[in-house]
Amino acid sequence: MKELDPFVLLVVFQEMLGPLLWLLLAVVVLGLLAFVALLIHERGLVSRRLVRSQGLGLIGGGLALVLMAQVSSSGFTDAGGPADWFLIALVFGLGLVGSTILFYTVGGWWSGRGPSTRSSI
Repeated sequence: MKELDPFVLLVVFQEMLGPLLWLLLAVVVLGLLAFVALLIHERGLVSRRLVRSQGLGLIGGGLALVLMAQVSSSGFTDAGGPADWFLIALVFGLGLVGSTILFYTVGGWWSGRGPSTRSSI
């Protein structure tokens, strides 16, 4: 395979995740839209909420690894080369970043605090 075809990746992910793929993509798109709307509404980031969300993001990274192990035919003990470990680190990192954004967004809309009671960075 000399070229990276996005449709091939879509088919592979559809085969691995089934209907969960579309649910995850919907969560990503709606989460990012809600995050951008929250940033516009609050005119910046709230540092305390961001730090809490980063801590919870570690759990999200771990859950991403659990999901990866469930949908693939191999486990972590089968990782042999640097490419395997890079992929594992990439999955953890994407789970960490994605869940941090989601936790921050949910926390921001849940609290309902306006820009006057925040400490921004």
